[in-house]
Amino acid sequence: MKNFIFDTSIWLDFFEKREKNGEVAFILIIKIIENNWEIFYSDLHIKELKNLGYTQDDIFKMFSIVNPNNLRKVHIYRKQIAEASRIAKERNVPKRDALQAVLSRNNYLQLISRDRHFEQLRDITIAKIPEDFI
Repeated sequence: MKNFIFDTSIWLDFFEKREKNGEVAFILIIKIIENNWEIFYSDLHIKELKNLGYTQDDIFKMFSIVNPNNLRKVHIYRKQIAEASRIAKERNVPKRDALQAVLSRNNYLQLISRDRHFEQLRDITIAKIPEDFI
């Protein structure tokens, strides 16, 4: 079984149908569903989406493509936030990206992202693009 966590931008690629990136995100989500793999999300995703103007209903619609049995929430702990804050400051990357990397590592999840900031976090987790799995 494979477990994934998407960077928020991958969810947006899919939901907003962002041309080729949206198509590829959709294909990956379908493959995950067909293989009965799991996608994890956290309160970080919810917060980022709400900050972009999405409502709780929008977010529910976005996640609804995934069978509820294959969509799991990962919890964020203070220790992870503190570690991510330290890493973000040391490496000059966004705190959210550092936290996403820490969550991925601590929960043995494959991070899917197109964000170049994760190149600076390769010792924590290795982010892959959707095309690596389709």
